[in-house]
Amino acid sequence: MTNSRFTNKVALVTGAASGIGKATANLLAMEGGSIWCADINRKGMEDTIREIRKSGGDAAGSTFDATDAEQAKGLVAKVIDHFDKLDILCNIAGMVRMALTKDETPEMWDRVMALNCHGPFYLSLAALPHLLEQKGNIVNLASVAGIMGQAYTAAYCASKHALIGLTKSMALEFGRQGLRVNAICPGAVNTTLIQTISVPDGVDLDLIARYNFAQDAAEADEVAKMIAYVASDDARFVNGAVLSIDGGTSCG
Repeated sequence: MTNSRFTNKVALVTGAASGIGKATANLLAMEGGSIWCADINRKGMEDTIREIRKSGGDAAGSTFDATDAEQAKGLVAKVIDHFDKLDILCNIAGMVRMALTKDETPEMWDRVMALNCHGPFYLSLAALPHLLEQKGNIVNLASVAGIMGQAYTAAYCASKHALIGLTKSMALEFGRQGLRVNAICPGAVNTTLIQTISVPDGVDLDLIARYNFAQDAAEADEVAKMIAYVASDDARFVNGAVLSIDGGTSCG
């Protein structure tokens, strides 16, 4: 029997063009949700919408730049105009970069922070009145890098630690008003994003090996299933949680 945890729910999923975002959009739609797919990649976003509709689901979407506060406001306005409400915000869009810290540039540092931390904040702020009205929830895609140190990823690590701090702060501030805010922290995931990571010259490979205790990678749909649980009413008492899905990497 198909699960229907998201019947009559509207979810905004960023990063919906590929990887974890795409898998999440498809899963929430399969379980009855109406999905707004958002991504800077128009073709990928439109492909996800087509897949959902082909399977009998309800989806629409638009492109947006996750680092732009005004575009975040406009995106939420489009969702409300189309679906009349918003129950779930999945902040999944993000980027990862490896670099020797001495070679990191202010421009790239700002770019990583803007996409991985500022963007989720801008969207959460824009969505907040609607989510409070529906007593909905926010799921932020953080990382194992948000709960442990990782060499050669100073900007990425800092951005994901910041996102977890934002998650906990909002969870406390709005929990008594019925809004839940949680963070999911994957380790290595088999997506196109991980395949684009370039390892700089001069690194200590033993330090990089510590990133993945399991010597394997999760699949995007496995992470999507955890996101779906946290976003559903099954997790009504889960608030401010930081949930790892990393094969044990963050244990020690």
